Amino acid sequence: MHEITVNVTRVPGSEDLPLPAYQSDGAAGLDLTAAVTGDTVIEPGATMLIPTGLKIAIPSGYEGQVRPRSGLALRHGLGVLNAPGTIDSDYRGEVGVIVFNVGAEPFTVRRGDRIAQLVVTRYERVTLRLTDTLDESGRGEGGFGSTGRT
Repeated sequence: MHEITVNVTRVPGSEDLPLPAYQSDGAAGLDLTAAVTGDTVIEPGATMLIPTGLKIAIPSGYEGQVRPRSGLALRHGLGVLNAPGTIDSDYRGEVGVIVFNVGAEPFTVRRGDRIAQLVVTRYERVTLRLTDTLDESGRGEGGFGSTGRT
């Protein structure tokens, strides 16, 4: 495992919130907390931007991926709408989490609640080359559902 350092700053008024943290030795994601100013209710079917109170400087060659927390998804139907949401290495604004509620009940987000997780990962830049044909594959042009069930 390779470890990198990522610089973060707090948005003024968020000093009381913990920095994102891994919850176990094997965790891939750091938990992000909600920087809401008061109880915030997300009604069933609703989408809301939840602030984290953090700005982050992802190193070049890496991206931050904002992902749902599995427990919130399972127990409450809470997800991250654009999962994984990407934080580019040149973005310096506040990190926000686009949360949606597909559950049957309203969900209340409280200040400091662990609302999503952040995974920092390497990526590769590519150069696209326009060609007249593509190499063959076993799958071919089979799309959605074409590989069947196992």
